[in-house]
Order: sequence, then structure tokens, then C-alpha cells
Amino acid sequence: MVLRTLACGVCHSDVHLADGFFDLGGGNRVDLTRSVAPPRIPGHEIVGEVVALGPDAEGVAVGDRRVIFPWVGCGTCAFCQSGEEHLCAASRALGVNRDGGYADHVVVPDAKYLLEYAPLSAAQACTLACSGLTAFSALGKVAPIPAGGRLLVIGAGGVGLSAVRLAQPVLGVAPIVAEPDQSKWTMIREAGAAETLDPTVPGSARALVKATGGGVAAVLDFVGSGQSFEFGLSALARGGRLVVVGLMGGSTHFAPALLPLKAATIMGSYVGSLAEFTELMRLARSGALPPMPVQLRPLADANAALDELRAGRVHGRIILSP
Repeated sequence: MVLRTLACGVCHSDVHLADGFFDLGGGNRVDLTRSVAPPRIPGHEIVGEVVALGPDAEGVAVGDRRVIFPWVGCGTCAFCQSGEEHLCAASRALGVNRDGGYADHVVVPDAKYLLEYAPLSAAQACTLACSGLTAFSALGKVAPIPAGGRLLVIGAGGVGLSAVRLAQPVLGVAPIVAEPDQSKWTMIREAGAAETLDPTVPGSARALVKATGGGVAAVLDFVGSGQSFEFGLSALARGGRLVVVGLMGGSTHFAPALLPLKAATIMGSYVGSLAEFTELMRLARSGALPPMPVQLRPLADANAALDELRAGRVHGRIILSP
């Protein structure tokens, strides 16, 4: 199927893809130039209108407007067969391994990846395909929060802000948000945060442990740097869970003895499944989520948008439209 692009979100992972690597710290990198060989059109948060159908296409018609699940797998491996094709080693993800939404049209291999989004706007719906889905999947990994337990969200970029918006409807808690950029704090509270703090202030993790009576029950790290990992682990209560989502990079010294001493669980979370996306869209279409702050830009501003995101100047999500 061919869809005319209506809206495409600019995600921080697009910056890593444009740079060609993930930083592991100490001069070590994950080279992306083989799996994401240029030329490649980025953009994986896509809403489009169906304009052409292949001979085997079923379930959609020309003129239908849909949000796209971009994390397409090979279709045959164990991950794909179990419904976790976002973890497929032979991924065909749109905007990553196949051309994506920074274009006027995009090709989608199967109608099952096209979900209805009304009554949401195209700009709101497209953000759910990555930032929303990634946050939703990460929140599911710390559910349920025990009675009286607190949730800490580290980082309020596009994905972290999605987690703040989703925390109450998914987990029934208003999170504490650690974000050093205080110009974002009003936006964070409007999205549903109970408290905000600056994690770069000396002693802030220790103060948080004291204020929460021993630490938080769960931490979602949407930064993924050495410093954010250290902060999250320091703030975690005994028996708590730390989920690392962000890909900012760097490294940190880690003492393995902390895991048994805290009885802590540390795990990673990468985007989400088609089943999770279907559930998220049902929730979003019900009107349960506060809107994501968005900035609408023409497609010609794509490089400038990436530069702004790289420099940390974006509040919410930039949405490109041809």
C-alpha cells in the first residue's frame, strides 16, 4: 500500500540515525551505517492517507486515513511469530531499515499495520507510533505500582513526556519527574506530573529517597546516560524496578552487589508490539490522555528540526508535514 504522508513526528532516535551511531561511552560506538545504510529516508511516527493498494491488500480502502505501526519485522522469526516483531533481528522498520515518513509518500507492506486514529488529530496520532508506544510499553514493565509506591520518570523529552501523560491512565499514579531544564516544568506538570526536580542538584537523589520514605518503587529512565542511570538506581527502593529506555549514551561504573542488596530489577525496553500499539490507540481514542505539545513544521525544515532536537531546544514534539 502507498500512503500520502499527512504528519510525521521528529524523534530523538532520528538524530542517532542521522549521526550514524549510538554512543556507548569510552570512545565505543554502535555503528549504524551497515543496518541503516544510506540513502535512507527517516521518520517512523507517521500518519497518512491511503492512495494506492496492491493486489493482495485487504481491510483498507483508498482515502482511509491511518496511523502506521512502523516496527515491521521479517514475519518468520521467533520474535515475529510471537507478536514481538519490534525485536526482530531482520527488521524492516519504516524510517530505520526501510524508507519512512520524511517524505510525501510512504510504502506499508500490510494493512494490519494501519490503525484508525479518529477523533485524534494527525499531529497527535503520529506521536503515539514511537514516543507514545515506547512509553506505554515501559510503563507496562513496572505495573502494578504497589500501594503507596512512587514512580520516577527521568527525562521529559518527547518519550518521557508521553510517559507522564500515560502514567495516570495506565498505572493510576502521578509520577515524580526528574528534568534539569526548568523551562519544561510547567509543561510537565500540565501533562500530569505530581512533582518535578532537578537531578543535577547535588544530593537530589538522597533527598528524594528521604522524601519518599526509602526510595521510589519504579524508575523509567528516558535519558539513558551514565548519569541518569546512576540517579535512577540511587533513588530506587528495595525491591524496585529500573527500566532503561533512553539512548543518550555514555557509560557508568556499576557495582553488581547493589542488585542483591536492593533486590532490584534492571531491564531495558525498546519501543513496543503491535498488540500494545492497538491497546494504546484504544486508550488514546477514548480521550483519556492529555494532548502532547506539538510544533507543526513544513517537511523542508527536517534538518533544522533535527538540529534543534540535537541541541535540546525542543519542548514536546516537532511534527513535519509535506
